[in-house]
Amino acid sequence: MNKSSASSKTAINKATEAPRKLDRETLERELWKAADILRGSIDSSDYKNYIFALLFLKRMSDRFEEEAQDILQDTGDRALAYDDPDEHRFYVPENARWEHLMTVSEGLGVALNVATHALANTNKTLEGVLDIVDFADERRLGGQANINTILRKLVQHFDRIPLGNDSFGEPDLLGRAYEYLIEKFADDAGKKGGEFYTPKTVVELLVSLLEPQQGMRVSDPACGSGGILIEAAQHVEQDVYGKAGRPRNVPLDLALYGQEKNVNTWAIAKMNMLLHDYPEADIRHGDTFADPMPDVDGKSALMLFDIVAANPPFSLKQWTPDRWEGRDPFRRFTHGTPPASKGDYAFIQHMLATLRDGGRAGIITAHGVLFRGGEEERIRRSILEDDQLEAVIGLPANLFYGTGIPAAILLFNRAKPAERQNRVLFMDASKDFLPGKKQNKLQPGHIARTVAAFKSYEDVEGYSRVVTLDEIAGNDWNLNLSRYVSAAAVTEAIDLHATLKRLQELEGQRDEARAKVNGYLKALGIEV
Repeated sequence: MNKSSASSKTAINKATEAPRKLDRETLERELWKAADILRGSIDSSDYKNYIFALLFLKRMSDRFEEEAQDILQDTGDRALAYDDPDEHRFYVPENARWEHLMTVSEGLGVALNVATHALANTNKTLEGVLDIVDFADERRLGGQANINTILRKLVQHFDRIPLGNDSFGEPDLLGRAYEYLIEKFADDAGKKGGEFYTPKTVVELLVSLLEPQQGMRVSDPACGSGGILIEAAQHVEQDVYGKAGRPRNVPLDLALYGQEKNVNTWAIAKMNMLLHDYPEADIRHGDTFADPMPDVDGKSALMLFDIVAANPPFSLKQWTPDRWEGRDPFRRFTHGTPPASKGDYAFIQHMLATLRDGGRAGIITAHGVLFRGGEEERIRRSILEDDQLEAVIGLPANLFYGTGIPAAILLFNRAKPAERQNRVLFMDASKDFLPGKKQNKLQPGHIARTVAAFKSYEDVEGYSRVVTLDEIAGNDWNLNLSRYVSAAAVTEAIDLHATLKRLQELEGQRDEARAKVNGYLKALGIEV
């Protein structure tokens, strides 16, 4: 191991008094400290990109150094270890290696830009991922002297954090720490945080309801930072490998596909996949409506999936691509064209159109989708008549960043079991949450209860009810939960005779106390 890497590992051990292997708490704390360096110098909605880019650059460099040291130890060939790209999963050019960056005294912003571009040019799968940040941008970071000062602090801070595999005390430690950062940045960003992050417990609920399995193809057409796809992969890993987790360098038998329109968020999602060791995940930058993923087999215009899950923007305005001229070339909107001012049913129909036979979909949506009239009512009726909607689950209010309104999960199944056909399960889980200062949260027990109720598909007083399509039709195809599930609290039985007797006893005690006080007041000459 080179001198710089060895000193870096020693530094963090001394600074944090941590064991040789980093634990989750230590790693998360050290990574979040990097944000403190930028806070106040740059807008909170922007500094996450600098942190993520540096974190990724350091990870690539440290992992490259580990691989090079292993090759050098096995072969004694330094040129093979450090100069042959074919020997590495990701090859890091010399000017992108952390050891080199630590030697740069002036023009550090330019040096970091050169490093990120060199890394992307050498590894085509990283193209565009690190270009989201201009480390020499004077508009955001101030003059060159200020840029150099801030970036030097950041680089020196990351130098203290070893990010090679040998430094982690448990599997997927870095991936989980990265998710922790995403959540913290979403919390910092407030309303804007909802644009790239769905709370983890909500994602856990959605994936648990859909139950992805090995060999499946899973898609999120509005993937944000990729949390739903990560959770789907981890759900499968838990089933296959248990708590020990998937061994390193063993491919996951699950095909992950995502699409994201915002380029900065897309880059975060790409890094998320790589840091969780899902390099095969296909995360594309683009508009889901204008340029959906094409079928790789050439059998249809659209790629088809076993599971599609998403938390798209609620009531997205102006979702229709200009070049369509009112007609979707991919023929997804067979139930009707949603209004331009509300894209909810555009996402729903896209997801249904990209399901394989027997596929299932889950979408998190605003409650307005359940009852709004006009063209949306006609679309809703057509979807219901196709009998693909399996369940409507009402969630608690104030779960999401950016909005306090309650949302719902819609579950679709292109092969509903016979006993569920012409029926829809309505579930009111709006009371199942742990109150929080900023946001409410779901607990494991809440998730388990909802999943169990969906699997049982039965009536539960005040919680869930199986409703026929005939009844829904009688309600003008309105899916508002309050029409089908009464959330009234169940009160305990009251012994009216005993209660009245106790009330009389309390009134008697009150009268005695009042008479005693009045006696004291009269003795003192006070009229009452």
